[in-house]
Amino acid sequence: MNTRVLRTELRRSVAPWAGLVVLGGSLAILYAVNGLWWQGTAAWTGQWTSMALTTRSMLAYLWPLSVGFGAVYGLRDARSRTAELLASTPRPAWRRAALPAGALALALAAGFGLLVLWGGSQVALGETDYLPAGWLPISLVAVLALVAGAVFGMGLARTLPSVLTPPILVVGSLVAVMYLRQTTDGALPSGQASNRLSQLSPVTDMPREMLLTLSGAVDLGQALWFLGLLGTGFALLAASTTRARLFAAAPVLAGAVLALLVLPGDPRDTYVVDRAAAALVCDGPVCVTRANGTQLPVLAPAGKEALRVLHDALGDRAPATVHEETTLRANGDDRQLSADTVLVDFDDPLIARATGAELTRLLVAQGLAPNCRPRTPWEGGGQLSLPAQSVVASWALGDRQVQPLEKPEEDQYAQAAWTSATAAWEKLNALPRAEQRARVAEVRAAALSCGSELAPLTGEVSR
Repeated sequence: MNTRVLRTELRRSVAPWAGLVVLGGSLAILYAVNGLWWQGTAAWTGQWTSMALTTRSMLAYLWPLSVGFGAVYGLRDARSRTAELLASTPRPAWRRAALPAGALALALAAGFGLLVLWGGSQVALGETDYLPAGWLPISLVAVLALVAGAVFGMGLARTLPSVLTPPILVVGSLVAVMYLRQTTDGALPSGQASNRLSQLSPVTDMPREMLLTLSGAVDLGQALWFLGLLGTGFALLAASTTRARLFAAAPVLAGAVLALLVLPGDPRDTYVVDRAAAALVCDGPVCVTRANGTQLPVLAPAGKEALRVLHDALGDRAPATVHEETTLRANGDDRQLSADTVLVDFDDPLIARATGAELTRLLVAQGLAPNCRPRTPWEGGGQLSLPAQSVVASWALGDRQVQPLEKPEEDQYAQAAWTSATAAWEKLNALPRAEQRARVAEVRAAALSCGSELAPLTGEVSR
């Protein structure tokens, strides 16, 4: 391809605008909205895989737009009434098609590549030192999907040169993307379509669990599907006869068949745990995942001190280890607690921002009265556990009065809970030491069974 002609094509066509929309539109959404992509360990600038999945989720809007840009670009010859003139030149049709297709593909790839480059630079400057290999195929398939969608739109618009073609393709693509969309809010990925069919969509769900990634079978199957779509789009763009247009359907049909043979049918094999990221890195009894390895120097001293305090409070029944929580669960489900381990959830805002003595207090609270309901920005549970956790942590640390783990809210329900906590603190400290230990043990048993933590402290029956 003549680079001088390509530069002219890029300057005088709609192609650069497509790249700018991909880059500017994505950054506008990501930075103008304080969405969940900024929260927790799966924040889009926190880990490489989270960055790749978040930028890939932007294709819910970008992919229909890329198809529309391609369709508008494909109508250029028909609008200028030069189609017959160009067809009469000796230059092969595929070479004429390669120039506009290449210009649009380059612009889209550059726009999305700059988005990924920006996100990757933020991850590299962040706290993680874990660099998985799996994030790159996720982003490469996204680029392939954008290019394939644009070229397919160009080919269809050249085959059906009508002003209605671009809007119809945009709306149709958007409807298809929404219908095929899968969510990971449940224990398994789910959607309206079957699992295999859903994976023909270029869109991934916004990451909720840091340890989840796409399986290699999904990357391969989607690459085959979009290569077929790209082949059909280019064949339609270069076709000059009805027979050639009919044969142009072969690549997309072959790509669909191969993709459906490769794509996993079981939802468990779609989003899988990155085993290397989930591997534990330990400092004595305190362990975190490899992906959060940089948290270990902060967590280890606080965790060891918390284990010492818990042993003094509970004796032989005290937990012996502190581990980062790695069990996957559906959004809103109860945590799977353990009597032998203090589970640390870095998605808990209290733990995420705590250090030193404050972190030790939180770990002691988790060891004595772990919150059964997850306390994450998107689930909002675990707040009712704070009064009981504050009471037992203050008791174990020998405070003279109860120290709230978080500043109490001013609504009437929160105030009532803290009033009950203050009364429980007074009742607890009025008992003999042996009875105090027994009451705290009851609190822990109630918390582990997802019962009421304050009930044993106030003398009520836990339910």
